[in-house]
Amino acid sequence: MSRLHTFMRSVRVRLLVIALLPMLVLLPVLLGGTIWRWSGKVDALLVNKVTGDLTIADQYLAKLIETSGEQIDAIARSIDLRQALEADTGADFLAGEEERLGLDFLRIVRVGAEAEEWPVISSALDGRWQSAIDIFTRDDLDALSPDLVARAEIPLVPTHGAVPTERTVETRGMVIHSAASVTMPDGTRAALVGGVLLNRNLDFIDTINDLVYREQSLPEGSQGTATLFLEDVRISTNVRLFENVRALGTRVSAEVRAQVLQEGEIWLDRAFVVNDWYISAYEPIIDSFSAPVGMLYVGFLETPFSAAKRNSVITLTVAFLLIALASVPVFLRWAGHIFRPLEGMMRTIRRVESGDMTSRNMPFEDDGEITQVARHFDSLLDLLEERDRELREWGEALEHRVEERTSELRAANQRLEKTTERLIISEKLAAVGEITASVAHEINNPVAVIQGNLDLARSNLGEAVQHAQEEFRLIDDQVYRISVIVSKLLQFARPEEYSGADNHIDPTEVARDCLVLTHHQIEIAEISCEANLNSREKVHMSRTELQQVFVNLILNAVQAMPEGGDLRIESYDEAGEVVLNFEDTGTGIAPDILSRIFDPFFTTKQAQGTGLGLSISRQIVSRVGGQISATSTLGKGSSFHIRLPAVKKSEPPELDKMSQ
Repeated sequence: MSRLHTFMRSVRVRLLVIALLPMLVLLPVLLGGTIWRWSGKVDALLVNKVTGDLTIADQYLAKLIETSGEQIDAIARSIDLRQALEADTGADFLAGEEERLGLDFLRIVRVGAEAEEWPVISSALDGRWQSAIDIFTRDDLDALSPDLVARAEIPLVPTHGAVPTERTVETRGMVIHSAASVTMPDGTRAALVGGVLLNRNLDFIDTINDLVYREQSLPEGSQGTATLFLEDVRISTNVRLFENVRALGTRVSAEVRAQVLQEGEIWLDRAFVVNDWYISAYEPIIDSFSAPVGMLYVGFLETPFSAAKRNSVITLTVAFLLIALASVPVFLRWAGHIFRPLEGMMRTIRRVESGDMTSRNMPFEDDGEITQVARHFDSLLDLLEERDRELREWGEALEHRVEERTSELRAANQRLEKTTERLIISEKLAAVGEITASVAHEINNPVAVIQGNLDLARSNLGEAVQHAQEEFRLIDDQVYRISVIVSKLLQFARPEEYSGADNHIDPTEVARDCLVLTHHQIEIAEISCEANLNSREKVHMSRTELQQVFVNLILNAVQAMPEGGDLRIESYDEAGEVVLNFEDTGTGIAPDILSRIFDPFFTTKQAQGTGLGLSISRQIVSRVGGQISATSTLGKGSSFHIRLPAVKKSEPPELDKMSQ
């Protein structure tokens, strides 16, 4: 985090921000804002255009309704109708007028239930002509003409986004319904009623479309459309499903239906019309009952306008990118003339701080103020380097004199340390020698008594001694071992005065004997012992010494497992050597102690040990050309590894002096 903070505060970053911020941040924001505002203006212009288109379509429909009413009123007031009614040829006259005016029906309605049902007829009976849009049911149309029922019927087409419905066909008809007052020959008042069915009336909708969207009134690729809805069903439209199939029976989206039919508001926005997006305008159609019964729609395809807007945005963006590509390198070059000399000086300072006094700034192309500062800085570094060189020479000379004076002291200290160490060891060995001589004198006498009584017991038992022959042999061995232990102390203290008798012995057999000797200690400590003794080779050394090494390692393992554990002893032959491993699951040895366990007199048992056991063991193994090492993991256990050179087959065996 601190490195990022330092980088952001660097001169390079600040200069780059100053150079690039207007071009890469401010100008894109300004360009984006301008494009957004321009796009909004274009959308507003499109909405204004479709609003004007809807006004034209609405005026045409209103004029059509008004003209229909005026035509019906003119017929009702005509002398020709009166004469036809008096001559009882009114039906033929009305049929002719119906055909002449392009009406779908023209009839006379007298006062009655039907007259009261329709506000248009009621108004005519009151003496005022009226014309309006009305919705006729199937029965209403069937009462006028079966052909009208067939024309009005439109199958519903499933439309994406429309309000779900269970209806499958639209049977109602939207009619321009007109009526005017007429006086019958008997003097009674009636109503002359006529109308035009708008369902499937393609001439009507095409006329609106041609009137609103003349040629070249829209850009190339756009298309103007107009539609008449009965509620939300298209009953007359020039919108195509595909090719020349008009989208009759399709329905308006639920969003438009809610705003126009339910809320009675005009829709002026883009809308999805059948299969594409259009800039659309919808207005509700009100019937003679003052209820919204349908919608009038005009609109034009949005795609060409969207493409034009997109192309304009792409053109502006590409122009901006070209300007940026042309100007950014120039800005960067100008900024580089400022921050490159500064960064060069910073690099030079860091190298000088790290000890490189020869570091200097690179030569720069320009000759500006910052470059002049860098050159002056190099001059100061030259002076500093000269002073530093002189100080180093003085320091080296002084260090050389001090080294000469202290070398003798160092050598003297080393000689003194070695002499002191040898003196301490000599004193310890001398003390051990005196103690060993005293112990040997005190121990040898009782051992002689024990040996004599043992021989007397053996002779007194006679043949019965065969039953305890093994026990007698073990006692003999241990009495002999006591003598050998005393000899080993003397051997460690004065090795030049002692030499043992070497023989060809089997390490596996020695290991088995040691397990018998230490069986009691192993059993008391509740230790599980596993012995895999597979070695077949023999070694040339003293049997007692090897037994001393094995017993020492076994007892050390027992002491390392005060609460019980596992002891594993294995032996095998490998590359002319006999390998023996002693592994325990005891407390383990710390690394700092492990490196010192073979040092003379080093012990962790305080008063319970002399610190000679492992040291003597290493002397014994090393004297015959072997190796002993140890590995340990604190808390998991320790392993001691012994490698002894095997006796070559050509070497003759010597007499085992222990058996004598």
